[in-house]
Amino acid sequence: MNKKIPTILKTAVVVVWVLLLVGLFKRDVFITSVTADQQQLLNRADREEYQGIYFKDAKIGYVVNNYTIGEENTVRIDQKAKMRINVSNMEHLIDLRLQAVLLADSTLRTFSFSFDSPFYRMSAEGEVVEGAVVFELTTGSNTIRNSIPVEQPPMLPTARRGYLLTDTLNEGDKVKIPSFDPVSLTAKSTVIEYKGRDRVLINGRVNNLHKFMENYSGARINFWLDDNGDVVKEESPAGFVFLKEPKFKALSFDETSDDLLAAVAVKISGTMPDLDELEQLSYRLELPEGEAFDLDDGRQQLEGSVLTVTREILQEYSGEQQGACDGAEAALVSSPYIQAEDQEIVKQARSLIEGRDGRLAQIKALADWVYTNIEKRPVLGIPDARTTFVNRVGDCNEHAALFAALARSVGIPTHIAAGVVYHKEAFYYHAWNEVCVGDRWLSLDTTTNQLPADVSHIQFLRGEMEEQVRIGALIGKLGIEVLPRNDSNKTTTPDNEKE
Repeated sequence: MNKKIPTILKTAVVVVWVLLLVGLFKRDVFITSVTADQQQLLNRADREEYQGIYFKDAKIGYVVNNYTIGEENTVRIDQKAKMRINVSNMEHLIDLRLQAVLLADSTLRTFSFSFDSPFYRMSAEGEVVEGAVVFELTTGSNTIRNSIPVEQPPMLPTARRGYLLTDTLNEGDKVKIPSFDPVSLTAKSTVIEYKGRDRVLINGRVNNLHKFMENYSGARINFWLDDNGDVVKEESPAGFVFLKEPKFKALSFDETSDDLLAAVAVKISGTMPDLDELEQLSYRLELPEGEAFDLDDGRQQLEGSVLTVTREILQEYSGEQQGACDGAEAALVSSPYIQAEDQEIVKQARSLIEGRDGRLAQIKALADWVYTNIEKRPVLGIPDARTTFVNRVGDCNEHAALFAALARSVGIPTHIAAGVVYHKEAFYYHAWNEVCVGDRWLSLDTTTNQLPADVSHIQFLRGEMEEQVRIGALIGKLGIEVLPRNDSNKTTTPDNEKE
C-alpha cells in the first residue's frame, strides 16, 4: 500500500457542502407544500428582494430575487446568487441562476437552473407535465434527457412562505412536504416543524419571528418568518446563513472568510498511531441524537459506541464468484453523474484493463490511471464523471465518481463511499470507493492511491448525491475519540475477513 500523500487536505473537500448550500436554494425552488391560497404571490409581484449569505459570520455572497407578472396569471421568478468560498486558502467564485414560471397557486410550470464555478458548470431546464418533471441536464459536454415522476405539481414558495402561517398553527405542528431536487434529480419528502415564536437579534435589532425547522435527509435547516411569511433568516448545519437585507448591504462582500474545510473538520481526542500498514483501529463515536447510520458493515464493526475498522486483505477470487457481493447489481448502473455508458469512458476503461488477468489487476490499473491523471484541486460543484474525464481536475468527489464510471463500464460493481478520513489531527469529510472482488466489498481511495484504504477511513454511508446529503446531519455534531491499541485488540475480525 502506498503511503498517504500530503495533498489530502487539498482533496478532502466536504462531500456535501454544495448539496447543503444549493439545498437552501433548492428548497425555495421545487417544493410541494400544504394546500394554501397563494394569490398573494401575484399581489406582491413586480418587486426585487435581497438576501446576504454568510459563513461563520463572514459575508461571502448574496441572492437577488426578482418577481414579475406574466401572462395568464403567471409569475416569473428570476433568482441570481453569487458567492466567494475559501477552500484550502484558495478563493472560488460561484454563480447560481434560476429562472422559473409559476402559476398563481405557486405550482411550477417551467424552470431553468445553472451552476458555475472554476472547473465546473452544470445546467438543467424542464417543464412539469402530468405526473412528471421532464428535463434536460447538461454537465460539461454531456447532455441527458429524462423525466422524474412526481405525485403532485411542484410548488415554488420562493423566499415567501406565508402558506405556513395558518390560523390554526401551534408550536410543535409538523407538515410533510414532497419535493423535487433539480441537482440530484430525485424526488424526496421533507418535514417542517413549527417551533413557535422566537426573538432573534439581526443586525443589532431584535425581531419577534416565527421559527421553523426543516429536516432534509437528516440535515436540520432552521428558518425564521416574519408575520407576512417572508424569510428573514435561514441557516444550515454547515454554518451558512441567509439574511434578508436591503440592497446596499446584501451586495457587499467581506475581504476574507474562514476556510471551509477547517471550519467543518472533526477534531479528535486521543492519539492517532502511525497508519502505515496498521491493520485495525477502534474509535469511540459521538453521534447526533436520532440519526441512524449503518456503521456495522463490511470492514467496520460497531459495538455500542465503539467502532472498529479492519483493513481488508487483498485476495483474488475465481471467476465464478465475481460480482456476488450484496447490492452488486445496483452498483453497475449508469446514472446522470456516474456516466458508465459514455463511449469515451468505456473506451478508456477497456484499454486500461486489456491483457490484465484477474479482477484485482484490472482494479489496480483503473485506480492507478485515475490517481495519476486527475490533478488534485478542489472543485466546488456536483461530482460528475464525464466532466472530470474531460477536464482532468478534481478533489475526492471527482476521483470517486470517475473511478466508479470507469469500473462500472467494464462490469466491475462499484460504490461511492462517504465519511471522514484523518489528516493533521482532525477528520475531514471525504469520498472514496468500494469495489466487488469475489463476494466481498474492497475499499480503495484513488485520491491518495490506497488499495485498500487505511483504517482512518470511517464510512457512514454509500451512494450518490441523494444519499450523501445525509452527511449534513453530522456536521458540527460528530465526535471521534481514538482508542488505545489495547482496546482495538478486543474487537474480532469483521465478517468480510473471515474464512
